[in-house]
Amino acid sequence: MAGSVSDYPYETRLNILHPPLELIDEKAIADGCEYKWFNQTLCQVNGSVVRMGVIEGEYHFHKHDEDDEFFYVIEGKLLIDLEDRTVELEPRQGFVVPRGTIHRTRAPQRTVILMVENAGIIPTGN
Repeated sequence: MAGSVSDYPYETRLNILHPPLELIDEKAIADGCEYKWFNQTLCQVNGSVVRMGVIEGEYHFHKHDEDDEFFYVIEGKLLIDLEDRTVELEPRQGFVVPRGTIHRTRAPQRTVILMVENAGIIPTGN
């Protein structure tokens, strides 16, 4: 289930784009995105990071052994497939996937999301 970020056709940027006290314009970053599956770390807050994703299509099933993951939809629709159900998130809705839970995210159309997770999380899973 796991692999390095380079094993998957996703543009994943783990650098922290904005330091404290700097304005973050999520819409400008999302509007300028040309990738179908893009993930950019926006900032760090204590031991966690806020990431923005612009996604269309599906990710692979994976889990994070040590980390919870929070998803929040800004625009579009996010489907989170779990072992026993699929959760559908519309704009302004969020959901926490607890550590150790096998899941994958899917977007039937271009979708912009925010994620909050530990700074050291491996995006592709353990």
